[in-house]
Amino acid sequence: MPGFLITFEGIEGCGKSVQAKLLYEHLQSKGISSVLTREPGGSDISERIREILLDRRHLDMVPYTELFLYLASRAQHTQEVIKPALAQGKTVICDRYIDASLAYQGEGRSISRALVNQLNKTATGGLMPNLTFLLDIEPEIALKRIERGDRLEIESMEFHNRVRSGYLKLYRENSDRIVLLDGTKSIKQIHNEIKDIFEARMMKLE
Repeated sequence: MPGFLITFEGIEGCGKSVQAKLLYEHLQSKGISSVLTREPGGSDISERIREILLDRRHLDMVPYTELFLYLASRAQHTQEVIKPALAQGKTVICDRYIDASLAYQGEGRSISRALVNQLNKTATGGLMPNLTFLLDIEPEIALKRIERGDRLEIESMEFHNRVRSGYLKLYRENSDRIVLLDGTKSIKQIHNEIKDIFEARMMKLE
């Protein structure tokens, strides 16, 4: 059976990382061979790029530098981690992927979405997620959940609102792939919804 790529998306503090980890643990408990990874990061080179991207000393980073660093991390991560795992028939759970660049750099930084799409395809070889969970929550609520320490977390509320709008636009355009979840619900409620949706999708593939 071919591998299955699941991605988790959302603004800072939405709870996606927690849910990605919970789904991974659930799959492991069911004996489903799976990999939990993240972007930016996921491999040695990509993690080093992550350090540059999130370092709050780099507040003067220009939007295109930010975009190209994310893409460099994604290219390495996809080739080194994601594609090999999928080729082995594993379920890959990735905390952020291509949609993040469209929301953050496309909508948040006002870079052409057509350009971001084109560069995403180049970086990933056109690899698309089979299923994406988007945890939606208002930035004013989400940012209270975190300490706002890294370069992106300390961005303005206006920036985070643009990113959220970008994610919701992606959902409207890709509702067959992207599942919108209410990020204000409890961790357990969201996890149960994710489990049910994942199992329903997998049953269709059998």
